[in-house]
Amino acid sequence: MDDLFSSSPAVAEPVDDTRGAAFMPKADEQQLAPVAKGDKHIWGIYLLLCLISVIELYSASSREVAASALGVYGPIVRHAAMLLAGFGIICYLQRTHYRKLIVWIPIFAVVSVVMMAYTMGFGEIVNGARRNFRLLGVSIYPSEFLKISSASLVALIMSRCQVKGGGATMKGVLWCAAIVLLYCGMLAPQGLTNTLLLISISISMMVIGGTSFKKLCVVGAVYLVCFSAYVGFTLVRDAAAPETTEQTTTVKKEKKESRVDTWVERLKNYASGKSTPKYEEPITSDNRQEMLGYIAQANGGVIGVFPGNSRETSRLPLAFTDYIYSIIVEEMGLVGGLFVLVLYLWLLARASAIASRCSRAFPALLVIGMALTIVIQALFHICIVTGVMPVSGQPLPLISKGGSSILVTSIAFGVMLSVSRFAVRTTAKKKDIKNEIEILPEEIRAENPTQL
Repeated sequence: MDDLFSSSPAVAEPVDDTRGAAFMPKADEQQLAPVAKGDKHIWGIYLLLCLISVIELYSASSREVAASALGVYGPIVRHAAMLLAGFGIICYLQRTHYRKLIVWIPIFAVVSVVMMAYTMGFGEIVNGARRNFRLLGVSIYPSEFLKISSASLVALIMSRCQVKGGGATMKGVLWCAAIVLLYCGMLAPQGLTNTLLLISISISMMVIGGTSFKKLCVVGAVYLVCFSAYVGFTLVRDAAAPETTEQTTTVKKEKKESRVDTWVERLKNYASGKSTPKYEEPITSDNRQEMLGYIAQANGGVIGVFPGNSRETSRLPLAFTDYIYSIIVEEMGLVGGLFVLVLYLWLLARASAIASRCSRAFPALLVIGMALTIVIQALFHICIVTGVMPVSGQPLPLISKGGSSILVTSIAFGVMLSVSRFAVRTTAKKKDIKNEIEILPEEIRAENPTQL
């Protein structure tokens, strides 16, 4: 492996043909050059999402304008700067052979875990949980890094543990489940949504990777047992909290307000089955964000009120992050909302097409893992905003305001473009497939199990 990037050995005497083998690169060096251009569909989706992001975030950030030193252009200038940084990441990664990412995936995972552990102990408290920390004046949300780290680790492990005929071994599947559970345990204090997101991504990757139904049942049982144990332990711990006097009522309240209590309350509200239509329910402090989100979507109608004419952006809390899809529907209508949804689904379809044509398992699982991380999170956001799922906080990838979210999403796009450029297709010549096998580590040379 060490000689992959070394130059060809010097030749003592030139051969008769000066254009001959003495000046030809080695086969593995040739393979480091792109075998195709970056996928135009992925680039198109990325640029469209950036355009929508700039327009809609400008409309949704009216609450921040007054606090910005740059006035009305403050929020959009910061957001454009983050998009520009993300574009730089994409350009760098799409020029990097996906093979070089193998070494960086474990390092990225360790860094993500360390950041999350620090946040759990010393992070800033936002909405009742420690969610971020500041580095050089910038807020870092480790939960965003854990999402992409989880998908990349699952791709790496499953590609190392492939069995003949497709699918990962039981050992590999259990290792994937163990890592996901570790990440879920770190994310659980912040809320239920991110834990469900990681579980959904891992199970989807296992299904696409050809994991047998029996192994999937084992993983599902492990997830269910661990989740039930966590919820049960938390409820028992809170119930066992000692009774307090009036002087310590505040302390008791802080102990009782765990994230599990929040989950249970939200699930009860969601499953209450009220016969009263939403438009007849009174707006309270508990449902204000949810109700104003519905009002914004209803105001949009079919074609919307057009960008810049949002009525609810100044009233809707977190309109520029967790509820930006409501502003999109209000300004662009049902047509615009469906268009955004189709963009994310289109991204998953393109990633699936690329994965199905990859010769090896690792690039196939890597590209589908990156796409699932983006698309499942987008679906969670849309389902929450439209009332399909219980209320929770989840940014819309690349559109919502947020530095960490934009950078992580950009990494995912860059990795997908890298695979689309460098991964050898199953329809390629046998020589090209052989060259790709030779430059990959021996344990990651398994055939692609996702070929559909």
